[in-house]
Amino acid sequence: MRKKPLSLTQVVVATSAGNALEWFDIAIYALFAVYIGKQFFPAANETASMLLTFGSFGASYLVRPLGGMVLGAYADRRGRKAALMLSVVLMTVGTAIIAVMPGYATLGLAAPVAVFIARLIQGFSAGGEFGASTALLIEHAPQRRGFLASWQFATQGLSTLTAALFGYVLSRALTPAELAAWGWRVPFFFGLLIGPVGLYLRRFLEDAPDFTAAAHTAHPVRDVFFRQKAMLLVSIGALTVSTAVNYMLHYVPTYAVRQLHLPASSGFAAAVLGGAILTGVTPLAGHLSDRIGRLRQMSLTALLILLTGYPAFVFVVSHPGAPALFALVAWLSLLKSIYFGALPALMSEIFPAATRATGMSIGYNVGVAVFGGFTPAIVIWLLSVTGNASAPSFYLMFTAVISLSALAALSRRPRAVHAVPV
Repeated sequence: MRKKPLSLTQVVVATSAGNALEWFDIAIYALFAVYIGKQFFPAANETASMLLTFGSFGASYLVRPLGGMVLGAYADRRGRKAALMLSVVLMTVGTAIIAVMPGYATLGLAAPVAVFIARLIQGFSAGGEFGASTALLIEHAPQRRGFLASWQFATQGLSTLTAALFGYVLSRALTPAELAAWGWRVPFFFGLLIGPVGLYLRRFLEDAPDFTAAAHTAHPVRDVFFRQKAMLLVSIGALTVSTAVNYMLHYVPTYAVRQLHLPASSGFAAAVLGGAILTGVTPLAGHLSDRIGRLRQMSLTALLILLTGYPAFVFVVSHPGAPALFALVAWLSLLKSIYFGALPALMSEIFPAATRATGMSIGYNVGVAVFGGFTPAIVIWLLSVTGNASAPSFYLMFTAVISLSALAALSRRPRAVHAVPV
């Protein structure tokens, strides 16, 4: 008996449940970095401890392009569903290792090594998630690509919101000693509960006719690198500012404590606000891109990030309180939502169906590895070298220029893009 096809709503929910797990686990590592650093990367100097913690966070992103190539090619050859099922399993394994691993005081060097391996597993898993899930979403509704693909990033906002809520509640309910000793592990155990749910829901997914009817290639990775390399570079450039803002927002709780000298709860509360904006605005931005064009929408937003990044940080540094911090996070989250609500659809339209998951996975993960995962470490370095509390804005402005250049190049090559509204 043939199964009844899932509705679009069911496809979005089943795809997004696993995606939420992927990004929840990434978010809680970044948001609880201060406590993870003390547990696994102790150092006499606090800056050194944070560099080790975020360095491990960033280094795991180096394996994401490999995950993108392997799982992206798997999705293009064996189907989007098969790749998404494997991705959830791998992410759950990585989360379990971090959740139960004793600290440095108990295991010595083995503890940070195990956490690093767990992050590599998570990075490999996340490497294949974006391409496969975005491809599946847009192939189920080609006429609403912007709106459907935006749920890929809206669930990232929901994950950040959930992770930040954990941080806020735990920082208010527990003493600093309790939070540092065991409280930070609570959200990781919660992440383990999401894994089986995502796996169960994804069992009911089916690949869309757009994919099953397309001509397939035996070598999608080779085709992307040798036949579509110009568009691969454009996709990386277009992603740059979005991923930099994303990981800048993940750094907010640490920035609030170390630079603004605010309580941890203020940093987590600001992250809650950011997650709520990302969750609510992103689908609206995706819908808007279907109407006014993705290139126009993204170019204007990147320009606003370039022009307002430095003044926004100067304002929060000169008014070092919770209201100014909330205003900074709200502004960056709003701009990011508008920009990346259109981004996944644009990236999916760059590549044909035969190499779509591979092309998006490689482009996305190379961009995230180079410009995203190391953002907190780069910000800490900039703050240390310049002594300027507004230094994070320098990196945002730099990435905005890269993305504007990529979008300009794409606008000059409209025929290279499949059905991108300009």
